[in-house]
Amino acid sequence: MDRQAAQARLDTITEAIRTSGICPELRDQPATLVPGDGNPLADIMFIGEAPGKQENNAGRPFVGAAGKYLNTLLEDAGLRRDDVYITNIVKYRPPSNRDPKPEEKAAFLPYLLEELAIVQPKIIATLGRHSMEYFLPGRTISDVHGQPHPIIVDGAPYTLVPLFHPSYAQYNGSFRPILHDDFMKLPGYLKNVV
Repeated sequence: MDRQAAQARLDTITEAIRTSGICPELRDQPATLVPGDGNPLADIMFIGEAPGKQENNAGRPFVGAAGKYLNTLLEDAGLRRDDVYITNIVKYRPPSNRDPKPEEKAAFLPYLLEELAIVQPKIIATLGRHSMEYFLPGRTISDVHGQPHPIIVDGAPYTLVPLFHPSYAQYNGSFRPILHDDFMKLPGYLKNVV
């Protein structure tokens, strides 16, 4: 599949979410649908939890303070934002920036799995525990962060690398070097993925 065809398929997912009536509690507040963004054929797919206020305003994932920090981490690792794909499990901002509820994550999961099937990244990098929990249920992010985990999703093999969420590291400065070190490992993991 070429880049244009992949993007057209991703756009179809966005339209399906828009017309589905999914999560009316989220959709009916002053909320903007925030679809995934970036290279539709990326080798690395970053998955966060849900849009924040700035993302809701812009209609793009990771454009606020956490997004700026994510851009810095990508640059430090020799990666370009245009070359990766960034999305969230939940595509609408939860009220008052609360954590997504389990039923909200479950409702959006089929769309996330469709995104994954289209992009077919070599590495899935989860940002925070909410996105990690689907792929590594019962695990603790502090125990598995920065480590590659071979996983199978809908019959397809991927390498999962759980990462702390950039906003968590921003508010807990002691985690900044940890998150930075974990990001620096991504290019090496990418070279080792068949």
